[in-house]
Amino acid sequence: MTEETSRTWFVTGASSGIGLAVARAAAGRGDNVAALARTTAALDPLVERHGSRVLGQVADVRRPADVEDAVARTLDAFGRIDVVVNNAGYGLFGAVEESTDTQARATFETNVFGVLHVLRATLPVLRAQRSGHVLQGSSYYGRIAEPGVGLLSATKYAVEGLTDALVPELEPLGIKVTLVEPGPTATAFLSNLAVADSIADYDQTVREVQKAIGELPPETFNAPDRVAAAMLSVVDAERPPRRLVTGNFAVKVIREALESQLAELEAWKTTALAVDDVLVAS
Repeated sequence: MTEETSRTWFVTGASSGIGLAVARAAAGRGDNVAALARTTAALDPLVERHGSRVLGQVADVRRPADVEDAVARTLDAFGRIDVVVNNAGYGLFGAVEESTDTQARATFETNVFGVLHVLRATLPVLRAQRSGHVLQGSSYYGRIAEPGVGLLSATKYAVEGLTDALVPELEPLGIKVTLVEPGPTATAFLSNLAVADSIADYDQTVREVQKAIGELPPETFNAPDRVAAAMLSVVDAERPPRRLVTGNFAVKVIREALESQLAELEAWKTTALAVDDVLVAS
């Protein structure tokens, strides 16, 4: 890419996993990257390789002032922001009842309020430009839930809901939005999950899911650089999707969930429509 056509990326959670893969891919093709993380040592090789085109920044998305300062530094360095990758995340595993209030709030602080802090700091820039693309980090757990991931799914469902509203809000302003819903990916996310204290009554459900996740074959887990490549292709698309699902596993389980929901809707249609004053044909 030339200097005239290169983009500036604002990437949170950029020190590992998908965030780091996106930062590498964007910088590798000649774009500018503002890479945010709570610690930036992992970004040093990227900065050394690409020099002034990569701006590593210490920032915690849970603190609005950190994000606002990072936006200001990005504008000072590059003059604009074209792609916002709202990627920072926190994971919690445990039954809904097992999860403490502290653990639940910690999950929401990063996965929901952190997302909001990034949006509030970056959208004024994109609105002024009347251009840009926001990639909202979700998961296949933003479309399904199973025992043990109730709190994690709750945060991703929240992001999905606010993003479905965000799309039509921003479309007239020239800003595109895509939810990224990766399947299992070969990152440190699973190993870094916070785990709630167990209650024996949930061993037959929650612990069985935990065991099943641990027994997934290696080929189930997609390489982060391939997920990043898919995300770059979405940004390059003239008409990007509202949702990008990555990996066969995620496509399969999301399709099954949608088919199940449609079947249940149809099975209970008579009861559903009976609440209307006048029977509605459908």
